[in-house]
Amino acid sequence: MPSPAALAPSPSPLPRLLEVKRLLDGREKRFDCRVLRRGADSVVVLFVAPEAMQVHGVALPAGTATFGHFWEGRPYNVYHWLRPGDGATIGIYANLAGDTHLDGDRLAWLDLIVDVLILPGRAPVILDEDEVPLHTPGELRARLAGARAKLFEDLPALLAELEAARTALWPLASRQLAPPLAADSPEAQP
Repeated sequence: MPSPAALAPSPSPLPRLLEVKRLLDGREKRFDCRVLRRGADSVVVLFVAPEAMQVHGVALPAGTATFGHFWEGRPYNVYHWLRPGDGATIGIYANLAGDTHLDGDRLAWLDLIVDVLILPGRAPVILDEDEVPLHTPGELRARLAGARAKLFEDLPALLAELEAARTALWPLASRQLAPPLAADSPEAQP
């Protein structure tokens, strides 16, 4: 007779959401994500890295779970990278952002180029300021400065918010990542 674990229904898939990252030059990048939590003006999505990659010198192994935190009223969003297996924080990557809009199964946001990398036990590092074109209009430069100031003002509370979300949502995310046990596999046996 199969074990109770083998008889339990597999977790239902999380709803899908298309993340559309718009660049200042008009290009778009699209990411197929799963919704972990959704509010009226915010969403936390799950994206799992299909292969190993490096982001600004940070090694992200295949299977790295990213919790993408997006808010319509904040001038930034956050990718919280979590280690496969145990969900420990690898790092936090904050994007200065604008025009975040959540509509149905689509999330769109404008990437304002500058990012902030936060690794456990280290001071935040501002990235990509050198990529802001010299001919950037003053209005956009002011928007960047305001977004950066707001991120650093929010940072202590934001880090606590991200940790609370990681703790609450990792069990749901990890169930989605684990392959279902077959009734005849050794792990499924009592």
